[in-house]
Amino acid sequence: MLSVPTLWIIFVVNFVAIGTVWAFVVRSYPNLAATRYWCAGAFVAALGAAIAMSRSAIDPQDKALILIPLLLGGSVLVLAVCLASMGIRRFYGEPVSWRFTALVVTLHFAGLSYFVWHDNMVMRIVIYSAAQAIPIAMTLPLLFSRKRGAAYPGARMSGYIAIMMIAVYIARSLGAVLQVGGPISLIEFNQSQAVMILSLVFLSMMWNFGFLLMTIDRLRAEVADLALFDDLTGAANRRQFLARLNEECVRSGRSGEAFALLMIDLDDFKDINDSHGHAAGDECLRVFTRAATTRLRAGDLLARMGGDEFCVLLPSTTLREGAMVARHILEACQGEAVQGNGIALPLSSSIGVAQWRPEIGMHAERLIAAADRALYTAKKDGKNGYAVFDVTPLEAEPVMRKSA
Repeated sequence: MLSVPTLWIIFVVNFVAIGTVWAFVVRSYPNLAATRYWCAGAFVAALGAAIAMSRSAIDPQDKALILIPLLLGGSVLVLAVCLASMGIRRFYGEPVSWRFTALVVTLHFAGLSYFVWHDNMVMRIVIYSAAQAIPIAMTLPLLFSRKRGAAYPGARMSGYIAIMMIAVYIARSLGAVLQVGGPISLIEFNQSQAVMILSLVFLSMMWNFGFLLMTIDRLRAEVADLALFDDLTGAANRRQFLARLNEECVRSGRSGEAFALLMIDLDDFKDINDSHGHAAGDECLRVFTRAATTRLRAGDLLARMGGDEFCVLLPSTTLREGAMVARHILEACQGEAVQGNGIALPLSSSIGVAQWRPEIGMHAERLIAAADRALYTAKKDGKNGYAVFDVTPLEAEPVMRKSA
């Protein structure tokens, strides 16, 4: 049968190792705030186990002295679980509550002290298990939440491990109440309790491995975002846009359903850059992105193609509906201005509108060329407006219809 000191030694060694790994992660990725909580939680857990283990060096006859490390060690271990739970909240961008943590630790310490005074080992196990299980249970909605349509593998793993830990804490409490495996002492656990504590040690390690996988998932998602999104404006980049445009061409080629494309240039953008600096130009790009996004649907895609050139992909949209969206974007830009050298620079744009047609098929470049021709007309006719590229069966050449 495993002794209590042996279990604590295993606990200390494991969590010092885990904390060391987290320390390197924190140093390598300082912007991931959650890792600091997980690092602190691992080292605090090792400290709590070391404090609890120190009671084995105290004379068993000295009941008062031997219970001090029990109270302190248990409370520090509860703090470690709270820190791990706080790390999960920070991972998902949720606020953390030090008041709640202080409340859990304080209530645990008070409850443990009461039943130390009344010498009830069973109730001490129940209180300790509850104080550990409650913060863990509160993380489950976050760990099983869905982001971008699917939960991350690391989060699911951590969620399942959290459920197993809660189940072990419940089983341990019931085992203590029902005295499964025989009586429990301060120095020796019965076989049943020893197995459950050993299970908790390894589940805690696996929980931290789940956190590591969550961190890897987050870093991989950030790399994917860099590959698909423009880092200045947050809009989709050229790569994502072209991939989505080709998909829409294939889909429309099969279904025959039309979609629209907007080609957009900011008016006088080069003059703004040359006269007022690139900071003012960058702010123009960001302001336009925010304004245009307010007039788009959830399924529409706004992309920055380069410089001051943007495209908007409008699924299941006719030419007329696309022209309405173009007008709404122009309206959203009205009244928007950027400060450059103390001067208010009004924001305006020119937009070309084109619609997918069966003769375009899967040749996305033809649709881009049509929208680009419409954009050229919009600029030539005075800017701050839109033009549509309209072809009907009775017309041999495309007709540009301009609306200011």
